[in-house]
Amino acid sequence: MEQRLRGVTEHIERVLGLVAPLPARSVDVADALGEVVAEDLYAAVSVPPFDSAAMDGYAVRLTDLPPDGSPVTLRVTGDVAAGPGDPDPVGPGQAVRIMTGAPLPPGADAVVPVEHTSTGRFVAGAPRTEDSVTLTRRPRPHVRAAGEDVRRGELLARAGTEVTAALVGALAASGTVRVPARRRPLVAVISTGAELVPVGSVPGPGQITDSNGPMLAAAARAAGADVVRIGPVPDDPAALRAALDEAVGQAVGGAVGAGAGGVGPDAGGIGPDGGGDGPDAGGIGPDAGPREPGHPADLVVTAGGVSAGAADVVREVLGSGAWGADATDVDVAAVAMSPGRPQALARWRGVPWLALPGNPVGAYASFELFVRPAVDRLRGRPAEVGHSASTMSTRSNLPSTAVLPAAADWPGSPGRLLVVPVRVVRPPGTASAALPGPAGHLTSPPPDAGADPTLLDAPGVVPLGSRHSLSALACADGLALVPPDVEKVRAGDPVEVLMLR
Repeated sequence: MEQRLRGVTEHIERVLGLVAPLPARSVDVADALGEVVAEDLYAAVSVPPFDSAAMDGYAVRLTDLPPDGSPVTLRVTGDVAAGPGDPDPVGPGQAVRIMTGAPLPPGADAVVPVEHTSTGRFVAGAPRTEDSVTLTRRPRPHVRAAGEDVRRGELLARAGTEVTAALVGALAASGTVRVPARRRPLVAVISTGAELVPVGSVPGPGQITDSNGPMLAAAARAAGADVVRIGPVPDDPAALRAALDEAVGQAVGGAVGAGAGGVGPDAGGIGPDGGGDGPDAGGIGPDAGPREPGHPADLVVTAGGVSAGAADVVREVLGSGAWGADATDVDVAAVAMSPGRPQALARWRGVPWLALPGNPVGAYASFELFVRPAVDRLRGRPAEVGHSASTMSTRSNLPSTAVLPAAADWPGSPGRLLVVPVRVVRPPGTASAALPGPAGHLTSPPPDAGADPTLLDAPGVVPLGSRHSLSALACADGLALVPPDVEKVRAGDPVEVLMLR
């Protein structure tokens, strides 16, 4: 009996139901880049905190300057530079030299830029020599009023905002010292498959190098998570259980791998690269970073072993019920997408577990559609499910989603969301600066793509190679998301594209 296909949106909702925002902790504002704000932040002080000069020039009283623009000569009585101290007041008929950012002296209500005065310019480091200055009223006062940028108590960032370098500056300027931020999630990435060998090892007969593990670990880091990489793990339920226990911080010692014991063929610990250069080196791999012994992952992501094959170990573990209470909330599904149909969700010893297919393009597409929203929610970022034409989308942390015309025909996958690596092409004579994304990635299609850019009056997309090709994914500018009700994409049809560059 064929398994019912689950919609992509429904699966996203189920994924988000497994996770919740992590606890907050306090971070120094100077170290807050990339953190996610855990609560609304308000300005502690106004910016600027006092009326200040917006230009180098002379602080004056507007009542001394004729409204008709006639020149007037004022007596220069002092200097005010940016820095501590209280400036002397400006009286009638007086002017004070003032530098950008310096507090406006009492009595003054305008600054006349030096280039519009008889002085012409100030010489850096030279003392004042003029006793008077001739100037005229200017159209603008060139004064930054206190609170002109930010007023005390004004909202600066809502909970769920990712801190940028510019926001660090705004927070610091407005008196924020510590930022309440969600703890960065720790994601454990486990690749499975008896055919896999670690990066750096020479594959033997029937073996291939593990690519899903490094790829998904890199994707998780790009999504804002810390990562520990485990594997590759052979197609053995006991080895997978040991790797899962290690990921959630409940390993009981010993090994987790093929041939006795560590994670990965012949390994003696977690990660083929940790502590050495080859497959015999144990320890936590380079993606992990510092990690306290036994510190559990917040999310486990596995790649492979979730289909219906006789050696698909993830499906065997989840479907057997042999592990009792270790695996809970088990949900093995066939999702209406291609590639990426086989999926599974569960909790291992209480830790959310997302099981992705082993097909590289399917694994990567599954990460963007399902894992990234889960990481977003753990980080406290908004991760609401939207309903676009393609029936997918939580795109809260992706560079952009664009709708572009197809520049070639290609078949759809009726009944399933078709995920296709695509390259953006441009019509002849189109300036690359007008195209979405970095111009260096927007190139002409390969000769066999079937594209005709001359038919385009705007940037368009063409499919790259096989939907199952890792090299096509690496060259892609984005992933086209073709709705389940489309039998064939025709040149000129609008296509939703998840931009990757």
